[in-house]
Amino acid sequence: MVFLVILCVIYIFLMKVYKSIENYKSLKESFLTIGTFDGVHVGHQAIIKRLVNNAHSENAHAVVLTFFPHPRSVIQDEKSLLLIDSMKEKENLFRLLGVDILIIHPFTLEFSNLSAKKFTRDILVNSLNVSKLFIGYDHRFGKNRTASVSDLISFGQTYGFDVEVIPAQDIDAISVSSTKIRKALSEGDIKRVSEYLGRDYILEGVVVHDQGLGSKIGFPTANIKVIPKYKILPKTGVYWVSMIWLSQKYFGMLNFGVRPSLSIKKKTIEIHFFNFNQNIYDETIKISFHAKIRDEKKFDSLESLKSQLKLDRKFCYELEKTN
Repeated sequence: MVFLVILCVIYIFLMKVYKSIENYKSLKESFLTIGTFDGVHVGHQAIIKRLVNNAHSENAHAVVLTFFPHPRSVIQDEKSLLLIDSMKEKENLFRLLGVDILIIHPFTLEFSNLSAKKFTRDILVNSLNVSKLFIGYDHRFGKNRTASVSDLISFGQTYGFDVEVIPAQDIDAISVSSTKIRKALSEGDIKRVSEYLGRDYILEGVVVHDQGLGSKIGFPTANIKVIPKYKILPKTGVYWVSMIWLSQKYFGMLNFGVRPSLSIKKKTIEIHFFNFNQNIYDETIKISFHAKIRDEKKFDSLESLKSQLKLDRKFCYELEKTN
């Protein structure tokens, strides 16, 4: 057990990140998977775990090739497409899964126009030195995504690499997709989001100064500015959350919305942490979402708002006891 823990720690620190395929030079055979992996959800994890286990058993590099910006935002011009993870969050998730090499390649229209053959020969074989490719049964690639898994297997026979296809029953049985996760977030269904992700939904941001109203009514808050702007946010409302600060876990309640009682139209994120009184202004904190408490609503007075916050806090305490 101790050996496995040490091994995991080694893998976490060894993962190297490259911002372009051109920046990476393979020193040994690569076992590879390809995708956008938005959310790195349980379906993605099944593929990556298989990749890592096979690569390490064969003394090969476990390599993940992903892209930024998201291909849909380039090909379909979906500039407003929001993502479940920031690239920094995604990097950390791949580290925890034991990936050796992460390549984040800039996705452009020129790159999307590579033919399937050119992509396979020039990218997979000549640049990445792929020995074995792990891919979902429905994977498509090349210009206009016209090439299928069967084409990839044929290319593998031509260029000398193996293709391991993750079968439908292994992926569809999980019944999850990045689109489903985005929908669940838009509905505030944190329980379903956590099931799909196999972990907590995470929000990272910088603590900034605000009006200080929370302190005046006995509920001091940390106001968060989320970075980057392409990060998807959940439905407005009040949530039970937590953070790790100086190796200690603190629970709290987070309000995301326009604070209708104050007639403020701009959406803000503010968190009241329980039993926490440290100065964290200008610090970057990472928030884990556990449950939605209620929708945001307007109160007639600060006293009625304060009374509701007391009920919200009590409800969070009860959740903490049962989880």
